[in-house]
Amino acid sequence: MPKILREPRVALAILLCIAYVGYQFYERKRAADALREETLREAVPTVAVTHARPVAPTATISLPGNIDAWYQAPIYAQIPGYVKMWYKDYGARVKQGEVLAEISQPTLDAEFSQAKADLDSQRAKYNLALVSLKRWLALRESHAVSEQSISVQEANERSEAALVKAAENNVNNFLAKMRFKTIVAPYDGVVTQRNINVGDYINKDGYISSANGNTVSNLFSVADIHKMRLFISVPSTFAEILKPGLTADVTVPQFTNRHFTANFLTAANGIDPNTRTIITEFTIDNEDGALWPGSYATVSLTVPVDTHILSIPASALVFQEANTQVAVVSDDDRVHFKPIQVSKILDGTVEFTEGVSRDERIVNNPSAALLEGDKVRVVTPAPGYDLSSQETPPAAKQPASTIPAPAE
Repeated sequence: MPKILREPRVALAILLCIAYVGYQFYERKRAADALREETLREAVPTVAVTHARPVAPTATISLPGNIDAWYQAPIYAQIPGYVKMWYKDYGARVKQGEVLAEISQPTLDAEFSQAKADLDSQRAKYNLALVSLKRWLALRESHAVSEQSISVQEANERSEAALVKAAENNVNNFLAKMRFKTIVAPYDGVVTQRNINVGDYINKDGYISSANGNTVSNLFSVADIHKMRLFISVPSTFAEILKPGLTADVTVPQFTNRHFTANFLTAANGIDPNTRTIITEFTIDNEDGALWPGSYATVSLTVPVDTHILSIPASALVFQEANTQVAVVSDDDRVHFKPIQVSKILDGTVEFTEGVSRDERIVNNPSAALLEGDKVRVVTPAPGYDLSSQETPPAAKQPASTIPAPAE
């Protein structure tokens, strides 16, 4: 060994150099191995997975509705004339038979007086015929008059009696017309319209004459509002729930913080082909008169839902030409595409009846580059990135409005 290597300092320096070179070689090899592992790992696509969830046992649908009175009738006159006076204004509470207005008809009054005079005259003629008949009958026994004369008097008495009956009917006819001079309420209720004023002319058709003659206007409208009718158009998919016992929660714009309960009354046994809806009628108790006819209502119906239906985020769908699919990650972390039977497409979620189970891992937001059998790596998204992994509040699980699923 050379003498220089025998020097302790030189030998230590050489050993340090050898150790440094060995350390650098080791670090570079380890970095290369790590880079190779990371490259291989990054070559495998990463996916976030979600699971199918059962839908809530009930869903709430919101529908527009119209509120009408239990009874509501426009009131017209039966005779022409001028408005003498009206007694009930808008919003007035009235009882059945209560006077609403009076119509002045002098011609009818004169005709009625003439009819009564004709009746009195006809009764006098009948009395004369009756007296004459009795006299002829008294002379029959003495044969002072012929049987022919007696028959004529009997026929004359019957004729005069018939004329009296006709005159009485004519008087009764005018008496009925005279009653129509007084406009009365047909039932207990509230006056919702008053279209007349003192001096308005009511024409022969019973409504107020207008300047152009084309506008038909009733005199009053009276509504019975002790109970109200609610009409809504229910989608045909919910036809099976329309049965006695069904209730609805109702709100109206004029009472934003008040809720009314409507009870099912009846439904049309048919579906409107234009809207695919069913006209359904509910009733609402309205003893305090808070609800008014013609009000717009928002109606909430709670309907049962098939518990076998599952839901997934809409972002998990894969649309193929043949059907709708989802990408499922198997136990060996490989992708397999499975078709599902979609029943409804809601706001952000999709309901389906068959295809995958609750335990299977479904790829959320699958990449278009994923192919059948590809190896993937399941990762957990950062908090707030994957909204589908957050628990959906019960009130938001079923949106208020639904859209039918597209036909496959």
